[in-house]
Order: sequence, then C-alpha cells, then structure tokens
Amino acid sequence: MDVRQLAAIVAIADHGTFSAAARSLFTVQSNVSGHVSRLEKELGVILVDRTNGGLTEDGARVVDRARRVLNEIEDITSDMTSRHDRVSGHTRIGVIGTTARWLTPSLLSQLAIDHPNVRAVIRDGASSSLVPNVMSGELNAAVIHLPIDEPELVVEPLFAEDLFLLVEGHHHLADNDTIAIRDLDDEPLLLPPTGSALRKVLDRSAAANDVTLRPQAEIDGVRLLASLALDGFGAAIVPATAVPTWLSGAFRRINVPELPRRVVASIRRRRPTPSAPTHVALDTLRRVIAEQGEMQPGVHPETAALPAPRNP
Repeated sequence: MDVRQLAAIVAIADHGTFSAAARSLFTVQSNVSGHVSRLEKELGVILVDRTNGGLTEDGARVVDRARRVLNEIEDITSDMTSRHDRVSGHTRIGVIGTTARWLTPSLLSQLAIDHPNVRAVIRDGASSSLVPNVMSGELNAAVIHLPIDEPELVVEPLFAEDLFLLVEGHHHLADNDTIAIRDLDDEPLLLPPTGSALRKVLDRSAAANDVTLRPQAEIDGVRLLASLALDGFGAAIVPATAVPTWLSGAFRRINVPELPRRVVASIRRRRPTPSAPTHVALDTLRRVIAEQGEMQPGVHPETAALPAPRNP
C-alpha cells in the first residue's frame, strides 16, 4: 500500500470515474486503474464497482481512512515547510453558514496579509455535518455552535449572539417588538430538528419556562429557517447573524427576553496537534472576531459573555 494508491481511490470517490480521477491527478487512466487494482489485491476486496460505477461498501470505508492519511501527510509537509517565521501550506476549515457570511471575507483578507503563503479551504455547513468531519480528520478545524460533547475535541468559545423570533410583516405576531416565551406556548414555529445544537438550546429554555415549542416544520439549516420565515411560511427562532445586515423588507425581529444567547466556538481534534497553517488560521480567526465582532448586530465577542474554554 502506498500513497499513490490511496490518492487514486480518493480521486475516484471525488470525481466518479477512472478517467476523471486521472485528470484530477494529472496522470493517465491506466495509472489510476493500476493503483486501484494493486490496492484491491493487497486488501483482498473489491473497492470500485466497475459495472455500475462508484465505490463498493468496502471502498467507501477505505476512502474514509485514506482521506485521513493523505490529509496528515499534507499537514506534515506544511509543518516542515513552516519551521521558521514564514508559514506555508493549506488548512481545511468548516464554518456554519450564518457565521461564514460575515466572518469568511475578513478572515481570508487578513490571512492573505499576515500569512500570504497559507491557503484556507473553507467549507460551509451545519454543525451536525462539520463536527464529524473534524473528528474524522477531513477538516482541520471548524466554527460551530454549542452545545457539543465530544471529549476528543478542543472547544474554544468565540462569541455569543442573540436569538430572536423572525416573522414576515403580515404574520399575526408582527406587531410585537418584544414577546414573552410563554406567549409562544403551542405556537406553530419553524424549528431546527430535534437533537440539533440550536434545538437543544431552545428546548431547554422552553422547559425552564414551562413552555412547549410546537414545530410547524423542522428545518436543518439556520439560513433556510430564516429564508422560510422571511417568505411568510411561518415564525422562526434564529440567531442574529441569520439575517444579513443589508437585508431590507417587510419582516420583524422580535425580542424574546427569556431566550439565551447562542455560543459559537471553534473546534479541532485534541490529537494530533494542529498543523502550522491551521494554528495561524485559528489565531487570525480569533483576532478578526475580537476586532470586528461587535460591528455585527447581536454579536457579543466580549469574554464575559462566554463560557470558560476547555483545556487543550
């Protein structure tokens, strides 16, 4: 088993065919086919379904581990080329969509100034998908929202943000500037799925006030929740950054005093230690939030607003 074999099977997973994988690896199809065949022979399994296309079940399992191996090799190279002041290499960082919208432009701009040889690969996604990708090593780090309970991850709170009720201008609650959570008892709401991090926050707050939140629909994705509310499909409880500052129109943000703030945090694996590009990217991320977070309505980067971070 060698790196070329692992790279070949991962390229097939990413690009679908032997020919497309070969193009992505800047080689010829026969080389990719040969690498995969030798890997199959060594492992004693079929990795690629040559009749129907795509990976077999065994192939998918191998690809998951192969990605980790290849990513670790890339991180080794980055560390060795970053032994002095000049850090180089790339880092793979996931960011939840609402935060990515305002944070990513500033992060990439500042990173280009401070560390021009570092390339950040940003993936937009929900916390529910980003956490396992960090655990598996597919991502070096991610910005997600709490709560999370994974002892293998280092969690560092970054900022807190307000939660509010978002309704379209003709909704029957739209005349309110503030509403008590008890007045939402049994009100049909667009809510995150049961068990998701934001839903846990909302359910705990409701239970503390003897309120039952009734889902009109459960939507996995805060930006989609906000979009549906803005389009008049129902009322949604969303974080402040779910509604861009530039957006105008007939909608209302309604304060619900009993709702806690949502805490957004960075996560990374406890072991191995982060690569040099990941380390400087996270440092830059923290600095950008400290300098610009307060410019975002409803965002609170001050230390007093955050829970204590876990020890690395």
